[in-house]
Amino acid sequence: MIFRILEDQFAQKAREAKDADRRFMELALSLGRRGQGRTWPNPAVGAVIVKDGIIVGRGWTQPGGRPHGEPEALGRAGEAARGATLYVTLEPCSHFGKSPPCADAVIAAGIKRVVAAIEDPNPEVAGQGHARLRAAGINVDVGLCAAEAAFDHAGHFRRIRDKRPHVILKLAVSPDGKIGAAGGKPVAITGEAVRDRVHLLRAQSDAILVGIGTVLADDPLLTCRLPGMAARSPVRVVLDQSLRIPGASTLVSTARETPLWVVGSELAEAAAATRLGAAGAQVLRVPPGTASGLDLPAVLHELAGKGITRLMVEGGSRVAASFVAADLVDEIWLFRGAETVGSGGVDALDALPLSKITQSQAYKVHASETFGKDTLTIYERA
Repeated sequence: MIFRILEDQFAQKAREAKDADRRFMELALSLGRRGQGRTWPNPAVGAVIVKDGIIVGRGWTQPGGRPHGEPEALGRAGEAARGATLYVTLEPCSHFGKSPPCADAVIAAGIKRVVAAIEDPNPEVAGQGHARLRAAGINVDVGLCAAEAAFDHAGHFRRIRDKRPHVILKLAVSPDGKIGAAGGKPVAITGEAVRDRVHLLRAQSDAILVGIGTVLADDPLLTCRLPGMAARSPVRVVLDQSLRIPGASTLVSTARETPLWVVGSELAEAAAATRLGAAGAQVLRVPPGTASGLDLPAVLHELAGKGITRLMVEGGSRVAASFVAADLVDEIWLFRGAETVGSGGVDALDALPLSKITQSQAYKVHASETFGKDTLTIYERA
């Protein structure tokens, strides 16, 4: 009987320890998300240091990608880090880049145990960080909240493995499947709460991409306009094969305030590129794809080469359809409004049916939210 009681007590303590590990890792994940959109080309890592059940340090990757999350947390913990547990959303780096290896900092701080969500696929790390920690006598556990960490670090993983950014397609669609009124005129599909959510997504993205058609029709600004978050606006990217974007457009006139990259064909006139460069925009040249568009894989490869890990594709319907048709969309944010637009409106995916997303086995539902009468469904690759 006494052995049964001891077994039950041991099992209870093990469950409590497991629950505590999950809570601290979930906190590390939430901290890491603070850096999304600001740390590229580095991943946005979150870290929490716990000693005797008390949080003694926390950190996340800082703007520009340095310092990393682990040294931020270690700096706040100070001497309290000795003998503590580090919860981190990605394997601590083991190589010398523009800063020393995080694994060495963890060892020097006297951390006793490391709980890492997932291994870093970067060939310069790829398990070597964990191996270095274990060689120093640190207990290393890997895999807690791995799926959540893989979702949060999808941009880093995609850039390392596929040499392109993680592509997030945003669509705001009426009940009858439209994103605009007849003649391509803008129309309010969703309410104010959704617009705020979209601006937050912009802030969490490294870059936002539209086609030249959207620029000519809407003259957008494409910044984050949440209060106090203008500095978190993403790089604005325009697909413009012939470099037709007007010099008087809002995007070009603000190019010195918020970065503007215009992607044109290698065949586009040099004079147009010079004009854009003089206005503060940066022109990227890629091979032409079809008669009506650029080579999208080449566009994404170029963006990844410049450090972009999370790319938000916002418009218009032809651009959205081209990314879907090319199987280059990794995540879809599908907002649905309550008011129909009517016949003659702009279809969400040009000639493609919306079911190409909603009923495709290539995607699965990741999450959903409600904003009054409006809804959001987030899809991810299955």
